[in-house]
Amino acid sequence: MIQRTPTIARNLVATSQHLAAQAGLDALRHGGNAIDAALATAIALTVVEPVSNGVGGDLYAMVWDGQQAHGFNASGAAPAAWSPARFAGRATMPLLGWESVTVPGAVAGWAALSSRFGALPFARLFDAAVDYAQNGFPVSQIIATKWARELVRLKDVPGFASTFAPVFAPLGRAPLAGETFRNEALARSLRLIAESGGQDFYSGELAKALATAARDNGAALSLNDLQRHRVESMQVLRTPYRDCEVLGLPPNTQGLVTLIALALLNECEVTADAVESVDWTHLQVEALKLAFAHGYTTLGGGPLSAAALAPLCDAAVRQAMHARIDPGRAQDFGGGKPPWGGTVYVTAADADGRLVSLIQSTFFGFGSGVVAPGTGIHLNDRGACFSLEEGHANQVAGGKRPLQTIIPGMVLRDNQAWASLGVTGGPIQPQGQVQLLTRMIDGGWDVQRAVDARRWKVEHAHGSVQLDFESGFQPELAAGLRAMGHRADVPGLTGLDFGGAFAISRCRDAWAGASDPRRDGAVVGF
Repeated sequence: MIQRTPTIARNLVATSQHLAAQAGLDALRHGGNAIDAALATAIALTVVEPVSNGVGGDLYAMVWDGQQAHGFNASGAAPAAWSPARFAGRATMPLLGWESVTVPGAVAGWAALSSRFGALPFARLFDAAVDYAQNGFPVSQIIATKWARELVRLKDVPGFASTFAPVFAPLGRAPLAGETFRNEALARSLRLIAESGGQDFYSGELAKALATAARDNGAALSLNDLQRHRVESMQVLRTPYRDCEVLGLPPNTQGLVTLIALALLNECEVTADAVESVDWTHLQVEALKLAFAHGYTTLGGGPLSAAALAPLCDAAVRQAMHARIDPGRAQDFGGGKPPWGGTVYVTAADADGRLVSLIQSTFFGFGSGVVAPGTGIHLNDRGACFSLEEGHANQVAGGKRPLQTIIPGMVLRDNQAWASLGVTGGPIQPQGQVQLLTRMIDGGWDVQRAVDARRWKVEHAHGSVQLDFESGFQPELAAGLRAMGHRADVPGLTGLDFGGAFAISRCRDAWAGASDPRRDGAVVGF
């Protein structure tokens, strides 16, 4: 494979759709900072990549303001009227329709980040998104493929096909790559959000439209639920890794999984030429299995428990976990099964040293498939992430946030921002982050080489744990792992998708950015 090189500039934006990346770059060129760039990109992504996010989704972010890191949780809670009794008789939470919709949090996240850190007027951040929604944009190739797959799944959800295949519906298909798609109702909604500083979505015309549609469909989501939503400023979690400090967000994200795995790996030594060896890959896999087993039995949408945090805070607990790893044999540590879903990730950096790591999602593709009439807005299905198991930390409850897979990543070195990264795709997210970070920190790889490299992922499928290898993965490495007892069966639920990674790292006086060839994305800068 031809080795690609990073994009190096003083100001950078990297994400999964090139038109959205350029919206962020435009914000930078017109006096905005990294936060403005990330927000303009994220808002544009709700239009140009609706298969993985939307106005009706959720958001998490970490911001390095030049001096310190800040964490933000803009995910929404369950409607107040939800309870275990409401879903009695079901084995799992609904994945489609109104009964899977939690309060959308992304819009409030945009407004909070802009108010706290932005240099541009909030409404200015919507220019590209409104233009693409009103006048249309050419659908990109990988997104078109996902769109077609989602249309098959969601075509019978009322309002979905008429919104997301309006011109193409008579042909019974999604738009093809290069065809122009418009969502004029969404353009109007975006204007209302921009002009009101986001308030219309939670207490104005749009909020009333959402609440009315929910009531008309027998759903629990109410105007009060929307009005009660607040963005939470979060204390970031940290773990040392070599000469760096890796940052993550606490629950209701699965960020702790990444940090626990790295804390366990920090107990081991590896040389730069061994970061893709059988032995080191085995240790990464086993550390992540343990991190998943611990995380998904202790994490939920409530406050972070001492038990969940123990591997980071208590050396004895961490060493006891590490002692369970057999350096020569694969094991099944049990634990929870992380859910799958679709996501977009944005990272942006500016010449003044600011760095943003932002992730945004409606969960499963187009989410619930629900489109609020007259708004062009499709809504999340994050309710599907709740557990129905009695007493589980993630058991569904009114006003509670569900455990989510989406996690932004950030790394400090010498007490300064050194890198930001994210990997889209449910359970691959902490696994992809660990693989990128060990390649970059232990191996000294540049950020683009780390993103391009073939990946593996732990998969809970067919009743047990297995290890999936990406197409093109080194055959001798895969054979060595199989010899250690790692099962490698037919890919499970998450299939052949090994995530989309985007990252920025410090490069002397500038920044180096990477875009994943597995997505339609780009890294742009000046």
